[in-house]
Amino acid sequence: MTTRNPSPGRPREFDIEVALDHAIEVFRERGYQASSIAQISAATGLTTGSLYKAFEDKKDIFTQALLRYVDRRTAVLMDALRDVSGGLAKVETAVAFYAEASLAEEGQRGCMLVNAATECTAIGDQDLIVRVRKALSQVEALLSDLIREGQCDGSISGTVDRDASARLMMCLFQGIRVVGAAGLPELSVRPLVREVVDSLR
Repeated sequence: MTTRNPSPGRPREFDIEVALDHAIEVFRERGYQASSIAQISAATGLTTGSLYKAFEDKKDIFTQALLRYVDRRTAVLMDALRDVSGGLAKVETAVAFYAEASLAEEGQRGCMLVNAATECTAIGDQDLIVRVRKALSQVEALLSDLIREGQCDGSISGTVDRDASARLMMCLFQGIRVVGAAGLPELSVRPLVREVVDSLR
């Protein structure tokens, strides 16, 4: 999506999604409160004026960046699930996806959603808290759907509490991302994937 400045003079054009991608990196590195408009301007290559014409304020940039971050991650996961057959295999793919995201340099940069959950709760911003809760609920709902699929095809035990297991996995993922930011060793992640999968059989 391209935004144009309708004011007189030479028109400015830029891709909102590209700008948000750059803003995401600023927020992942510095967090919401510590990120300044000047830093976002430098990262996006846009003037402060251009930013304020496209967004209401820093909070609006953060909110849209968070939504894009979640959408982008979800799209990658759905692509990974596309050719996987069976509910249990899909759960394993999803668990591995989130676990592997906590490894190496990518993991140490942290998860914008996890960071937002911690920071926005601390500062008491109810609007952002609602956004974060909605995003976490979407992850939980996806996992619940995969477990339901596994129960329907027989790969997951029918005695498994679908919603409770989905919430447990979602919390595990967020915890892994927190530990991953401190440099979680790869060998400590893979057994977790196996434990989660085995608990559903």
